[in-house]
Amino acid sequence: MKIAIFGAGAIGSYLAVRLHQAGAELSIIARGAHLQAIRANGLMLVSEGKRVVVHPFATEKASQAGVQDYVFVTLKAHTLPAAARDIATLLGPNTALITAMNGVPYWYFYGAPCPWRDRPIQTVDPGGALWRTLPPKHAIGCVVYPWAEMLSPGVVEQSTSNRLVIGEPDGCFSARIQTLAHLMRQAGLDAPVTANIRDDLWLKLWGNLSMNPISALTGATIDRLAFDPGLRAVSRAMMIEAKELADALGIHLSMDVEARIDLAAVAGPRKTSMLQDFEHGKPLEIEPLLGAVVELADLTGHGLPLCRAILALARALCPRPPIAPS
Repeated sequence: MKIAIFGAGAIGSYLAVRLHQAGAELSIIARGAHLQAIRANGLMLVSEGKRVVVHPFATEKASQAGVQDYVFVTLKAHTLPAAARDIATLLGPNTALITAMNGVPYWYFYGAPCPWRDRPIQTVDPGGALWRTLPPKHAIGCVVYPWAEMLSPGVVEQSTSNRLVIGEPDGCFSARIQTLAHLMRQAGLDAPVTANIRDDLWLKLWGNLSMNPISALTGATIDRLAFDPGLRAVSRAMMIEAKELADALGIHLSMDVEARIDLAAVAGPRKTSMLQDFEHGKPLEIEPLLGAVVELADLTGHGLPLCRAILALARALCPRPPIAPS
């Protein structure tokens, strides 16, 4: 089984170790110091007090890995457009593309039983470029719950969970997804297959669309977002707005808003990924997490006034390219 990991950050590196241990013919697409470390010393995972090192094929050029059976894309969603052409070199006619990313995916409406069936979402896929370059027939949805952090180049730490929910956009239990789930379970991952992947995407998104931008705006860690009365109230209000939209889209959320906030609180005094990116001066994952939600609200005629206000403030944090002289 040929599997590639495109996006060798913390989650991608964690998956690479586990899938390599399970016997996959694994390629990891990495760059810079991380790539050099993997080539020199292998890829180390620190988990539950144990350390394991694997030596996968590692390259900066996806085309060197060749056509794969499965490709996990573990990039931040807002970086996907720039990487799409490289990812496409890994795809053959039957390759499955697992989008293990937060936020609303570019294929969200692919095959969806709704008035917007097969409609690209402009916020995450301007002009439908991703839809054309990475045809959504390849896509398998994936909701990622593990916490992982790069300790140094070539070394990743994982904790909290090993759960990754996977599902076909049309809800079928295809042969390809059953094979994938079997391999992931052999790798020690909790990999349930769902017939309602959009429900699971929304359950993760529901917390991210509120807590991530608030964290970037305030500098608050996840425990403060959950337990500070004022910050919790803002998150709750955004999530209540978003639930009305989710209901209109036919989404079933399996817990109430208080339980969802409490679930996030399990992470403790950690920084959200958006806050980490802001502190490092990186572009922020605002559009997949909140901009796309507001676009969906425009389609369905929902106001979402607080979500729109937070979106405007969060967008102001994003690094902007310099304005060319006129």
